[in-house]
Amino acid sequence: MAGNLIAENRRARFDYFLEQTFEAGIALTGSEVKSLRNGRANIAESYAAVEGDEIVLVNADIPPYAQAGPHFNHEPRRPRKLLLKRREIEKLIGAVQREGRTLIPTKLYWSDKGLAKLEIALAKGKNVRDKRDTVAERDWQRDKARLMREKG
Repeated sequence: MAGNLIAENRRARFDYFLEQTFEAGIALTGSEVKSLRNGRANIAESYAAVEGDEIVLVNADIPPYAQAGPHFNHEPRRPRKLLLKRREIEKLIGAVQREGRTLIPTKLYWSDKGLAKLEIALAKGKNVRDKRDTVAERDWQRDKARLMREKG
């Protein structure tokens, strides 16, 4: 999947406890697909929201495709419908409404069939103390690896 990766939200693991992941399709227009094929997308500040009985990707930035022209292009940050199975949608809506979870996109990639897929995670927000613990653990792992290399 590394060669098929379009965009990744690396900050998600720092800001949230990621509990469960789901693979969702995205309803896109032609110019959006062309722009994604160029590898231009940003999902770092985006999130998934519940609208009625659907789940929508909000604030994902797919820049306009230059060759499409002004009439056939798309809005860069428009809400995009996520395509999931009904049972998965109901499970996610229940978790968001009852348990106070958040839906965070973690990866945008091409599937084996050439379709744009989005990996979303059911997440719980971290507080400042948890983030400090994450930084301390990451520093310790880096120092430990350095010590192991030096000592052999």
